[in-house]
Amino acid sequence: MKLTLVRHTSLQIAEGICYGQTDIDVSVNFASELSQLKQKLTHEQIDAVYASPLQRCSKLAHALGFDSIVHDERLQELHFGDWEMQSWNDIPRELFDVWAQNYADMAPPNGETFADLQRRGVAFLQEAHTRHAGQHVLVVTHGGMIRALIAHALNMHLKGLFRFHVAYASLTRLDLSGSIPKVEFVNR
Repeated sequence: MKLTLVRHTSLQIAEGICYGQTDIDVSVNFASELSQLKQKLTHEQIDAVYASPLQRCSKLAHALGFDSIVHDERLQELHFGDWEMQSWNDIPRELFDVWAQNYADMAPPNGETFADLQRRGVAFLQEAHTRHAGQHVLVVTHGGMIRALIAHALNMHLKGLFRFHVAYASLTRLDLSGSIPKVEFVNR
């Protein structure tokens, strides 16, 4: 299975706000970012399309012009719990620093860990691989999920997740057809 991961476009939210699973709408740049994405996907033969149900992903998946889109809650961004919609600068530094040292296994208050997010993503991946063996699957999702799936493909510890920058409206491709997953590209 070839898996193309699309990060949603930029958002209508101030810089420096923790938003995770909060359902934020796309920014005023949506049309131009959509146009660029359509160009990148012009010659791709897509067999199945999945999307996070959050509007920033759902809206993009529909705007890309695909007829059949399956929304899957497992594809949502990390749930930051009590930190959702707070400025990163307003989160108590001592709490944030402890979490930042162990975000793989420690959740923000009332949130989830990156290990939880990765488990959701891997469960989706395994199901999609069984259902779409030999096909090209497009997934419209979030930066955290894309990082977690790259880490899974590379058999990399989650502590290194933020070594990957995943740009808005970018494509990342994983080749899961062989016995060893491969990352074909990131941020195209």
